[in-house]
Amino acid sequence: MLFGAGACLLVGVTLLLSEFRWFQRVPIATRLYPYTSGGRLGKGDGLLSVGSFSEVIAPLSRVVGEQLARLFRVGEELGARLERIHSEMTVTGFRVRQVGWVAAAIGASILTGLALDLAALQAAALVIVAPLGTFWFLEHQIATASRSTQRRIAAELPIVAEQIGLLLTAGWSLSGALARLSQRSGGTCARDMVLVTGRIRQGLSEVDALREWARRADVDSLHRLVGVLALNREATDLGGLIGEEARAMRQQAHREVIEAIEKRNQTVWIPVTAATLVPGVMLMGVPFVDALSVFAG
Repeated sequence: MLFGAGACLLVGVTLLLSEFRWFQRVPIATRLYPYTSGGRLGKGDGLLSVGSFSEVIAPLSRVVGEQLARLFRVGEELGARLERIHSEMTVTGFRVRQVGWVAAAIGASILTGLALDLAALQAAALVIVAPLGTFWFLEHQIATASRSTQRRIAAELPIVAEQIGLLLTAGWSLSGALARLSQRSGGTCARDMVLVTGRIRQGLSEVDALREWARRADVDSLHRLVGVLALNREATDLGGLIGEEARAMRQQAHREVIEAIEKRNQTVWIPVTAATLVPGVMLMGVPFVDALSVFAG
């Protein structure tokens, strides 16, 4: 166990020092490689560097990360969640980072077990629980950010829908309305509409770009709004239809708020009931035990 911890520490220190120029001098061929035709090797990507090490463990990290995600019953793909929150990190990069944190947790748990002189069963439990907890924490961060993005989109959509309806009624085209809202407004929807307008400039149709946004966001109200906007070239009173959809979104949000309030009201009564029930049972138990002692005597 001590040998494994020492090996992990040695590899970590080597990779850390490889980022400093005074520790590892990069050969001139490696430094000139990015300027050749098709050269992609970055500065410092030698034999013992973070870049080369990441390229070696990237496929294994992705496979291990996906298997552990299935163990925690994570149904949605990591790529969809990273794309939804506009993360610059790729799936492979996130898995490599995740596996790195898991390896660090394993090393820290081994050193902790040796320092505290834990029993074999306790040390084994620490080595198992610490990496799994680290993996779950990083996965939970992405899942929380994804759900928060979906909630913000659902909250902003009624206003965005009404603005699109007003611009369309005023004579704007659908692509022009989306471009104006992406430039003149802020929020999560505006950031997503920047991508939508970019996809339209790349040659994608307005409806296909909006459906792509709906698939990425995975919000029911957005799917319904895109279904209404898809009638842009067919319906004559699209502004009225969008207004009706915006009112339906507000009613749905109102129902969700009422539901959340009711759930919190029910949660408040749980400690009150427990605090009332336990003393009541104790008070009822005193005469009951006394009666049993009388009958037994």
